[in-house]
Amino acid sequence: MRALDAWPKWHGGALALVGPPGSGKTHLAQSWRARVGAVALPTTARLADIEGVHGRPVLLEDGDRSDPETLFHLINMAAEPGGGLLATSRSAPSSWPSPLPDLRSRLNALQVAELGAPDDEILEGVLQKFFRERNIRPAEDVFPYLVRRMERSVPVALALVEKLDEASDAERRPVSRALARQILGEGGDAADLLTDRLADAGASRDNDE
Repeated sequence: MRALDAWPKWHGGALALVGPPGSGKTHLAQSWRARVGAVALPTTARLADIEGVHGRPVLLEDGDRSDPETLFHLINMAAEPGGGLLATSRSAPSSWPSPLPDLRSRLNALQVAELGAPDDEILEGVLQKFFRERNIRPAEDVFPYLVRRMERSVPVALALVEKLDEASDAERRPVSRALARQILGEGGDAADLLTDRLADAGASRDNDE
């Protein structure tokens, strides 16, 4: 994503990455963190937790739920040489709660990158990540096949990988386009295999990324 690639030239050193559940926020944010060596802070972080992050880029997920005073200082620190702040959220910073007038003005001025449904590149990236976490190497044609046919959602991508892993183990078959076709119910005997899993993913998972 171009906005993330522009670091460290963000306005004031800070950027808010905004998008609905399933849009790929977490995937993009974690990729940025790994690329730039950022410090990942929990939403529960307080002032005492940020003493050691001066002059370093910081990732703060769910920034709208963070401690206002801590967020205020993180935004200020982002402008320091070597610093930076990437904060993720479902909503724009202008709508985040703020009991501090100075924080409100900073949130209103914060640079924002908005995400919609994940595009092909993000979907393929998260599929690769989920397969890699399970030590699975699918055939290369599996990725474009899935991306063209699946619902554009990161939780659904995770559900698909889980189901393909289970089917591969149960049938002692590699993860191939033929297996993907079977799981997706195109010309196979498993037309409804994903119904329950995808419903569970939509109801219980909030994996963004």
